[in-house]
Formats: sequence, structure tokens, C-alpha cells
Amino acid sequence: MNKSEWRKKIKQILLFTKEDERRKKSKAISNLLFETEEWNKAQSVGITVARKFELDTSFIIKKAWEEGKKVGVPKCYSAEKQMQFREMRSYDELENVYMDLFEPRMDATQLITSDQIDLIIVPGLVFDRRGYRIGYGGGYYDRYLQTYRGLKISLAYSFQTTDTLPHEEFDIPVDHIITEDGRFI
Repeated sequence: MNKSEWRKKIKQILLFTKEDERRKKSKAISNLLFETEEWNKAQSVGITVARKFELDTSFIIKKAWEEGKKVGVPKCYSAEKQMQFREMRSYDELENVYMDLFEPRMDATQLITSDQIDLIIVPGLVFDRRGYRIGYGGGYYDRYLQTYRGLKISLAYSFQTTDTLPHEEFDIPVDHIITEDGRFI
């Protein structure tokens, strides 16, 4: 399958996954993340605010705040196809920008540079055993990760994993992938 076919297939499965199943698996995956050395060493975490059909990241954001970690969420600039992370201290600092995406409000948040983020939770639709991923197609994370030097972990339901995926030379693999079944890589 090509990237477009993978995107279509996994989006369909995500859209038809029941909410209670999604929450249960999201919580299990989050708990596995919290047991990792990478999580425990990180003082700052970059993470997206999940949409309803995606793996729920609210457990992770809440735990990071409880542990005194700095939480950065991405702000995308579509004209430049770039993104930056901004510190989120409350869900009130977010705005619904488009396609049910929540991003930080510029007037309420401060920039976090890539060297200030210890761990990025990299989103995606499907992942392979080498750490390559297929995202939503905008390329924002691929461009951001070109200069990011910290740890990269992705979280996924087990149905979002496969042995191998098509990838480009500019794609940056993640260091680890965690599913409800444990570490995938």
C-alpha cells in the first residue's frame, strides 16, 4: 500500500473504534509510557491535544502537570508549513482552529524552543518496526524533527502498527513506539 492508502485505511478504523474502547486502550498506553525511563527523566514534553477519534492524550497532559513537567503543544503555521511548540498550562489557553484541532492561543502561551523539550510524543496514523510513521500528510512533524535532538516516542493502538511502511529519505523515525500490548520498538 502507498501512504495515501494507509491513511485512508487507518482513519476508517479509528473513526469506527468505540469511544469506551479508545479510552480504555489510551489509558493503558499512557500508563505504559509513565513507567518508562524516558518519561521519568523528561522535564518537558511536547504533545498534541488529541481529536475525538485519536488516541486520547488528556491522561498524559494531566500527569505531566501533576509531575511538574512543562507541557508544550504545537502551533501550526500553514502558509510556511512550519510549527512551533508553545507552553500550555491550562486547556483554557487553547483555541479550536480548524478540523477540530486545538492549538495554543498566541496571546496566552509562550514559545518553547526545540532544545527546551526533552521528549516529544510524535503523532501518526500508522507506524512500522523501524520507527517510521505515516502522519496526516502535512509534513509539519517531519520538518520540525529535522532539527530536534531530544527523544521521540509515538503512542499507537496495536492496529496502527505494521512490519514495514513506505518512507522517504527525509522521514525521521521515532525512537520508540508504545501500544496497549507494550513496546513495539
